[in-house]
Amino acid sequence: MNVEILAVAVLTALATSLVGVFLVLRRLSMLTDAISHTILLGIVLAFMVVADLTSPFLLVAATLMGVVTVFLIEALIQTRRVKEDAAIGVVFTFLFSIAVIIVTTQFRNVHLDIDMVLLGNLEFVIFDRVMLFDRDLGPASLWVMAVVLAINVGLLSVFYKEIKLSTFDPALASVLGFSAVLMHYGLMTIVSLTAVAAFNAVGAILVIALMIGPPITALLFTKTLFHTIVLTLAIATFNSVVGYALAWGLDVTISGTIATMTMASFFSAMLLSPKRGLLFEAFRTKKQREHIALAGLLVHVENHAESEDAAIELNANTLHEHMNWSRAFCEKIVQRATAQHYIRLEGNIIKLTETGHAFYRTVVSDSRGTIR
Repeated sequence: MNVEILAVAVLTALATSLVGVFLVLRRLSMLTDAISHTILLGIVLAFMVVADLTSPFLLVAATLMGVVTVFLIEALIQTRRVKEDAAIGVVFTFLFSIAVIIVTTQFRNVHLDIDMVLLGNLEFVIFDRVMLFDRDLGPASLWVMAVVLAINVGLLSVFYKEIKLSTFDPALASVLGFSAVLMHYGLMTIVSLTAVAAFNAVGAILVIALMIGPPITALLFTKTLFHTIVLTLAIATFNSVVGYALAWGLDVTISGTIATMTMASFFSAMLLSPKRGLLFEAFRTKKQREHIALAGLLVHVENHAESEDAAIELNANTLHEHMNWSRAFCEKIVQRATAQHYIRLEGNIIKLTETGHAFYRTVVSDSRGTIR
């Protein structure tokens, strides 16, 4: 197990998931996919000027192209003739196709292709190292992602209030003097920078997974922005560490395993979250159905207690037919009502107890209040 590779994975996860929280909250998750394609055009255009694959201008141009992508998408949306998903599809395919045409016609003999930009490989980040006065300072990707993470933390800390307000209530932000548009494009700039920096190290698929997976997982448990950010970072770290450990133990690709771990943690949370998990939701739905059925039983008993057909309607053996329930479900509700002392059996005839009468009055009072 290589600590440097693990460190790059963790730093990348922290940097991408931190900005991913705001993308998810702004419902802009698919912008990550669009940016992952359109940055190639920025790199191609910058290379046409500097003719150097190691130039930092390629990173700058790719970041700016990400911002241009966002601008064009929003310009289409503002026309109100194209929906958001269609605008994203049109813009990124258009810009990406231009980049592919330029590469295939102008740089056939240059190692400048989509694989170089989008398909990173964590296993090989340790070979591209930073040397200073013949001293090895570690992998270049480690330093790049550390700087990007520091930039993200710094900017989001300084403008936390403004970004939070513009995310949840852009109109109020404008009234209070905060430029929601400026905050939006500032956020998109650091999203582009983070994506471009991370793509070269870990690949597009993992970047998208890390930028979206931990935030949507955290949102299943949290209600406040601060708690969402903290839990997102914790989940991103957990996915990276466990994913790398599994990849090392199984001798499989690291990026793919971490992305799979991200998906697995999300589905686990979606099933087991105490408040929003599918299993707990199913359990609550079942309990609510039983509670409504119990209330319906008491109303039925009260309505027929003094009627001429009480012996038929309130007979425990045929009650399920009158309630239009299955026999098993009816027996379960009757047993529950009996256990809670709402009803009693006189022979086979169901009668309300004093506790049952009190609960019936509560049900009737609540239903009248709801109707009003």
